[in-house]
Amino acid sequence: MTATYPPGPTLPAFVQTFFYLRRRSLFLGALRRRYGDVFAVRVPPFNDNVVILSRPEHIREVFAGDPRTMHAGEANNILGPVMGEHSVLLTDEAEHARTRKLLLPAFNNASLRGYRELVTEIAAAEVAGWQPNSTVITLDRMNALTLEVIMRVVFGVTDAATRAELVPRLRRIVDVGALQYAGLRIPVLRRFRPWQAFHGNLIAVDDLLYREIAARRAAPDLAERADVLSRLLHVGSAGDEPPLTDAELRDQLITLLLAGHETTAAALSWALSELSVNPAVQRQAFEAARDEDDKGLEAVLKEAMRLHPVIPGAVRRLTTETTVAGWTLPAGTTVSCSITLAHRSPQNYADVQAFRPARFLEGEVEPHTWLPFGGGVRRCLGAGFSMMEGSVVLREILTRYALAPATGKPERGRVRNITTVPRGKARIVVTAR
Repeated sequence: MTATYPPGPTLPAFVQTFFYLRRRSLFLGALRRRYGDVFAVRVPPFNDNVVILSRPEHIREVFAGDPRTMHAGEANNILGPVMGEHSVLLTDEAEHARTRKLLLPAFNNASLRGYRELVTEIAAAEVAGWQPNSTVITLDRMNALTLEVIMRVVFGVTDAATRAELVPRLRRIVDVGALQYAGLRIPVLRRFRPWQAFHGNLIAVDDLLYREIAARRAAPDLAERADVLSRLLHVGSAGDEPPLTDAELRDQLITLLLAGHETTAAALSWALSELSVNPAVQRQAFEAARDEDDKGLEAVLKEAMRLHPVIPGAVRRLTTETTVAGWTLPAGTTVSCSITLAHRSPQNYADVQAFRPARFLEGEVEPHTWLPFGGGVRRCLGAGFSMMEGSVVLREILTRYALAPATGKPERGRVRNITTVPRGKARIVVTAR
């Protein structure tokens, strides 16, 4: 069977890239209506030929695929300029398996239980600063909160001077527009603002991180420290795998920053926005918070991530000619399991536009229809951490405040770096319970 691509738009490639970055949901929805469940797009400079899938059986096929013929790291090249070549999201095959093995102990259930108390302390301090009967800009506050979690739980930075240097620079990495992010892969643009400023800031962040790694290696209390960086400095030292180098540690720390900070902040913002306009669901969420029902609070987060996907898709780059979803595709093709389309498919979800967390408690959600953390051997290592952090934050907010929308307009999304966040920053009015 001759390798070929499924049908897709004939728009110039740069136009397709623009719509994919700036109007992703509308663009992909229109293409599915026009071409069906499998179609192709061109989105340089990231991927010249992308095949979009959204049916559960096709997604299952990709997630169960041979990691030697389906490279997720290679397909995630969009992340390379920031996360670095050693990132667990950018490596494949043996290198990925080694990195994942070394990172896994820092995110197992025992470690999560150890992090929970500190996350609770950070969330309580954030919420205690809110003023009753005031408007809270939740995207800004959740970004500040989750960055504090990264700084203390992941990086383990407590020194005031280091924090004062590092925090604003980390914020600048996160707060970059989609088109600016796209330009990071074009070296010639580094001569011009804003790309020149971005790269200068990234170099400064690297210097700070390498300095912190060196200081941590020499810390006399390293064995007693429980933050992720300190744990990672121990892994591999007594096993059959070589420990992580400084360069590898830097790349994993930046990966955890971008994958664990912005995404969780956006998901929490969407959840709070939806709770504010759905009083009955908010009452159920409050009862779950009061009763310390983690599953109920996690269902709120899951439904927010379903209705408002933060990341667009889970991708693989084909290393050989491969048949996927009935199409024989050439080597070099990128296959994207579209989270956006899968989450908004009426075939996957009844009342697809409704915010109804109960669907995750009542057994309605079928496998390979909810994909925020990917799947298969590439499922996100931080999934458990993200859900723990989100449920803790929701509990602290809902047990203190009732939520109401600050405006009568529903929130729409906008793409920031690689994530979709509330365009209006999800403003809500909080009233003391």
